[in-house]
Amino acid sequence: CLFASHGHDLRALLRGGADDAAIAAAVDHLWAGRDDRYSQRRTAATHAIDTATAPADERRVEMHYIGG
Repeated sequence: CLFASHGHDLRALLRGGADDAAIAAAVDHLWAGRDDRYSQRRTAATHAIDTATAPADERRVEMHYIGG
């Protein structure tokens, strides 16, 4: 996810010849174990986040700004 605070490298699976089921299982495992829920928190928020004072992991980031 472009909004995640850290990423996961799937390159070894992709370049190592893993089949679709193995790749899907790896993604499912990573997705289920994530603790960053930026989009869910953002949607649930009822007020705008002040980007000047909010902690870095809570600042509102627009997709067009990060290339999405």
